[in-house]
Amino acid sequence: MLRTTLRFVTSTLLVLAATAAIAHGPTPQKIDQSVTIKAKPDAVWKVVGDFGGIKNWHPDLEKSVGEGGNKEGGSRMLTFKNGGVLKEGLDEWKADGFTYSYRSGDPDLKALPVSSYSATITVTPEGDGSKVEWMGRFYRGDTGNEPPDNLSDAAGKEAMNKFFGDGLKGLKAKVEGATTQ
Repeated sequence: MLRTTLRFVTSTLLVLAATAAIAHGPTPQKIDQSVTIKAKPDAVWKVVGDFGGIKNWHPDLEKSVGEGGNKEGGSRMLTFKNGGVLKEGLDEWKADGFTYSYRSGDPDLKALPVSSYSATITVTPEGDGSKVEWMGRFYRGDTGNEPPDNLSDAAGKEAMNKFFGDGLKGLKAKVEGATTQ
């Protein structure tokens, strides 16, 4: 009897462990990118610090419209060149620290294949110029247990890395082009 009970308990525990390993939801993904720009932080902040003006330096965007200005509670509507549209809300904006944090509203999987994200942009002095760091945290587009490849963790990471990378390259070109003219 004891042996049968032990087998049952052991079998049950193995099944539960296997089920738990297979059936898990999404985990938060993180990305962190930076670029060095040949301009003082004040000059970089004049460009990147305008929350609603991201279209002025981000090449993936068709347009951006800001509401509420550069203060907590402000928002911006981003229209991507691929037709996707995202609304983002400003959580924190610190001009004296050259940093702001924001988060996405409702997802648009055409714009970015993620279900939600938050991000922070920070400008710091580096040598004779500046370093701009863009950090993000997000969840994949499909938060179910078995997402399709185009809405997986890998797809979300690839898309967010591309969006941040393209943006930082565009910011660098905009600021350095403006300071050399």
